Amino acid sequence: MELTLYTTIPTILLLLVLSAFFSGSETALTATSKAHMLQLAKEGESRAIVVSDLINNRERLIGAILLGNNLVNILASVLATSIFLDLFGNAGVVYATLVMTALVLIFAEVLPKTYAIAASDRLAMQVAPIVRILVAILAPIVALVQWIVRKTLHYAGTDISANQAILSPQQEIRGAINLHHQEGGVKKTDRDMLGGILDLEDLTIDEVMVHRKNMQMIDSALGPREVVDEVLKSPYTRIPLWSDTPEEIIGILYAKDLLRALISNQGVIETLDIKALLSEPWFVPETTTLREQLSAFLKRHIHFAVVVDEYGALQGLITLEDILEEIVGDISDEYDISVTGVRPQPNGSVYVDGDVTIRDLNRAMDWHLPDDEANTVAGLVIHEAQTIPEPGQIFSYYEYRFEILRRHRNQITALRVTPPRPLS
Repeated sequence: MELTLYTTIPTILLLLVLSAFFSGSETALTATSKAHMLQLAKEGESRAIVVSDLINNRERLIGAILLGNNLVNILASVLATSIFLDLFGNAGVVYATLVMTALVLIFAEVLPKTYAIAASDRLAMQVAPIVRILVAILAPIVALVQWIVRKTLHYAGTDISANQAILSPQQEIRGAINLHHQEGGVKKTDRDMLGGILDLEDLTIDEVMVHRKNMQMIDSALGPREVVDEVLKSPYTRIPLWSDTPEEIIGILYAKDLLRALISNQGVIETLDIKALLSEPWFVPETTTLREQLSAFLKRHIHFAVVVDEYGALQGLITLEDILEEIVGDISDEYDISVTGVRPQPNGSVYVDGDVTIRDLNRAMDWHLPDDEANTVAGLVIHEAQTIPEPGQIFSYYEYRFEILRRHRNQITALRVTPPRPLS
């Protein structure tokens, strides 16, 4: 009996240490930053290369660790039960269960996993060489287990044979950014900027362009002096010129080209040939994504494009600055016209111009209004109401309260939006 105790108890303790190793390794290798490991691997850290290889096949890694962990836990429980049966008879089963549950839970699960979470990267690199050997040894058994699991789930109606990611890389990055923002590690401005970069693939030109009703254009039929006066009054350096109707854009006048022509003509305005100074307009479809348009701007070295719909009708204009503002926020200079359109009130409500985009309102107020069906706040209300509301009408959508303040013809020009009250 004494010989059994002297040999079995150390074996159980050793098995608990192995169980702690498996539990800590699983947590460290699954919690470690893949991006950090890749960066360390590029810098020549050999252990980071091993970690990257292991987490690239998480299913095989987890399978091997779980197999080893369950093996040592079961063996330790069997040995402990045999000792308690010798000491207490049939009641030893109960004692063994209670003691082993406490030991495994505290020392083989909670303690190593807590430590692993606190130092996941460091511990992952420490255990990776040993775990790699374990994975290689248990690979045939793990492969058999995986095959049985896949077949069982297949017959149950769940097919996981396709190795597809649940979240796209963009969604994973966005989720990490939002998590760090909630925890205080990322400022709101930085979160918006990083989120803006990710949104370039999802946003199209028609969501951020300057609408045609807000475009500043010049009639090409005007005389040279009138055109120069219009350019001087404009806060913009690139202005479209139209002929016959505003829909017919014939060219883009650059203020710098106009200035060069004036100097070449010794300051004489009346004899300027304005049409000769025009640059050919670049027409782009409104369905182009911002990422595609940004690449096109950089490739063509042009910062200004006219937006048209599928029928070629004028819809608006888009500039490189418009796209950059989706990333860094509003870019204002001394010539910009300040039009915020968002005016917070002391009672928590916000006065909003109808043509303010939902995206800009969300970023300004840190709200979460949907922008799938409409680009502007007025458009959202009209879409949800399925009618053009009258001033004074009040609607509630997505827990927000929308009060119509002003309407001009068929356009909602001002609203009061009240967000949901925070939970106390």
